[in-house]
Amino acid sequence: MTLLQLDNIPTMQAEVRALAAERGAVILAHNYQLPEIQDVAHYVGDSLGLSIKAAAASEDVIAFCGVHFMAETAAILSPEKTVLLPDPDAGCSLADSITADQLRAWKAKHPGAVVVMYVNTTAAVKAETDYCVTSSNAVAVVEHIYREHGAGTEILFGPDMFLGAYVEKVTGRTMHVWDGECHVHAGIRPSDIAEMRAEHPGADFLIHPECGCSTSVMEYVAAGDVAPEGVHMLSTGGMMDYARNARPGSTAIMATEVGMLHPLRMAAPDVDFVAA
Repeated sequence: MTLLQLDNIPTMQAEVRALAAERGAVILAHNYQLPEIQDVAHYVGDSLGLSIKAAAASEDVIAFCGVHFMAETAAILSPEKTVLLPDPDAGCSLADSITADQLRAWKAKHPGAVVVMYVNTTAAVKAETDYCVTSSNAVAVVEHIYREHGAGTEILFGPDMFLGAYVEKVTGRTMHVWDGECHVHAGIRPSDIAEMRAEHPGADFLIHPECGCSTSVMEYVAAGDVAPEGVHMLSTGGMMDYARNARPGSTAIMATEVGMLHPLRMAAPDVDFVAA
């Protein structure tokens, strides 16, 4: 997958880096960006990790190569800095699946409920939220809420229904889950995983909890059809940690946006990463 079929991409990348240095900017690129964008960035990572990098950076200008909510998150964590979004219209279907008005109406139907929202939401939605979670800490945060507030606590979880279903499966609890989804992750279905299992026997699965296949894979494990040690429910940051420690010559099936293949292959060139 390439951005442009041009011979001068390295020249363009050098010009971008020079301009960033001239303007005192740090360039951040999300794991899902095209390889040419990732390669020109100072830092590549997941949305929250990049926002933390931005807050710690000495530069006063942040060029965030991602979608709108990611730039908002960076601005929240770095209020004194200028955050630039190269494409102001870059949106996220998951973040767009719930508005602040919809969340307020949902809360009104469940007074006293604890609101847990995924970091992939707008700043306006975050402002109405009690707990903001990532895919890697959602289970731990929900378990903490039940410990602190009691087993009968009502939780409004959103906006991703697949992440919500995954949290319910792991915790054994029932929450009110918003009916939202990322259109890319929702498109990775159980049938895709079954097909990849047949093509790559013995391969590990790296599955983002937003995927439509996540709960089905957990059921495969429970039924003994897939070895539990080969199934990893991971955020994109967790996938990078996996890559750095993977056995050379092994194969891993990655169930998330295809742009994630580039940083994984850069981190572990001797591992065969395959998109589901």
